[in-house]
Amino acid sequence: MTSPLDVTGSAAEAQPESVLAGVGEKTIEGRSLGQIAWMRFKRDRVAMAGGVVVVGLVLLAVLAKPVEAVFGLDPNAFHQELIDPVLLKPKGSFGGVSWAHPLGVEPQYGRDLLARIIEGSWVSLAVAFGATLLAVTIGTVLGVMAGYYGGWVDTVISRLMDIFLAFPLLLFAIALSASLQGGAFGLHGLTLHISVLIFVIGFFAWPYMGRIIRGQTLSLREREFVDAARSMGARGPYVLFKELLPNLVAPIIVYSTLLIPTNILFEAGLSFLGVGIQPPQASWGGMLNQSISLYQADPWFMVVPGLAIFITVLAFNLLGDGLRDALDPRSN
Repeated sequence: MTSPLDVTGSAAEAQPESVLAGVGEKTIEGRSLGQIAWMRFKRDRVAMAGGVVVVGLVLLAVLAKPVEAVFGLDPNAFHQELIDPVLLKPKGSFGGVSWAHPLGVEPQYGRDLLARIIEGSWVSLAVAFGATLLAVTIGTVLGVMAGYYGGWVDTVISRLMDIFLAFPLLLFAIALSASLQGGAFGLHGLTLHISVLIFVIGFFAWPYMGRIIRGQTLSLREREFVDAARSMGARGPYVLFKELLPNLVAPIIVYSTLLIPTNILFEAGLSFLGVGIQPPQASWGGMLNQSISLYQADPWFMVVPGLAIFITVLAFNLLGDGLRDALDPRSN
C-alpha cells in the first residue's frame, strides 16, 4: 500500500522542468491597476511626447514671471528702434528674429513676441484649468446623482443638461463679458476678466462631463460591490462618494484632459473677439486679433500665436488620447 508521502513525492518528481526550475527563484509579483496603466501609456510614444510638451507648457506657465525676471523679458516694453518707421514692420526677416528676440518683435510697437507668448501662456492655462475644474466638479456631482438615484432625479438633471447644451453660449459669453468690463463683485482688471471667463466657460461646459459620468454610473450601480454596500446598510451618500466615485477616477481624468484644450480654444476665441483678456495684458487670442490689421505688413506676427495655440491644443489632445487608451481596459 502506497503512503500519501510517496504519492506526493512522485507527483513532485513528475512536475515539468520549467516548474521545477522556478522553485526557489524570485516570487512573481502582481501589478496594480496604476502600474498596468503606466506600462501601457509608456508604450504609446505619441502620447508620451504630448505629455512631455504639456508638462513643459505647465511649468512655463507657472514660472512665467520668474522666467521673465531672470532673462530680462518685458512683454510690454516697446522697441521702436527695431521698427521700420515707414512700413511699420520689424526690420529684418521673419518679423525681426534675432538672438535678442528669438521669435521676433511685434509690428508697429516692437514688443518682444517671446515675452508675450510666455506671458499669455499662464493666462490661457489658468482660464482653461479653472474652467475645467468647475465643469468637472459640477458635472461629476450631478452626473453621479442622476445615474445612481434615477427616477425623477435623473429626469430633472437630464433636462437641465439639455437646457444648458441648447443655450447660446457664445452669445451669452460675449454679452456678459462686454457688460462687466468696468468692474463687478469687487473685482477689476485682469482678475475680473479671468474670473468671468472661468465662470462662463466652466459653468456651461459641465453637461458634457455630466452625461459621461451619468452613463458610467448607470453601468456601475448594478455591480456586485454596490449591492454589497447596500446590503450592509450603506446609504446613498456613502455609496456615491465611497463606492462609485473612486471607480470613476479614470474617466474623469481622461475627459478632463480632453476638455482642457477645448477651453483653451474658447478663451482664445473670446479674446480674439475682443471680449476676453483685454490689452495691454498679453493673450494668444488677443495677439491674433491684433495681427489682422498688420498681416500684410508682417505675416509672421500671425504665425507665432497661432502656432502656440496649435501646439498646446495638439499636445493636450494627444495626452488625452493616450490616457484613454491606457486607462480603458477594453481598448486594444
